[in-house]
Amino acid sequence: MTLESGPAVRLTILVRADDRWHHRPLYTEIVHRAHAHGLAGASVFHGIEGFGRSEKIHTSRILDLGDDLPCSIIIVDLEDRIRGFLPELDELVPSGLVLLDPVEVVRHAAREPGRESDRKH
Repeated sequence: MTLESGPAVRLTILVRADDRWHHRPLYTEIVHRAHAHGLAGASVFHGIEGFGRSEKIHTSRILDLGDDLPCSIIIVDLEDRIRGFLPELDELVPSGLVLLDPVEVVRHAAREPGRESDRKH
């Protein structure tokens, strides 16, 4: 789905990178469900350091390598479409943080396959 310029909502889901859903990464399950739900797009970002309710700092530094680093999944779409997706998260995210923020889409354009100007040099 394409997203027109204008008001939208950003859904941010903060979980641990090592959280699982039936033997696969939780973030993968969330992205695949968002895709199946027809949302405009989703991205996953792995954190290098953070803390949450446990108040324990998790880090990727080599001397203090953590196996439970933070991970965020960001999805942007129209508010009604995002709110329609929230029940999926009730099942998937028993612990973590789910945020909704109003945003303004300035540009949402897909790359045309094979265009040289879109490739990094």
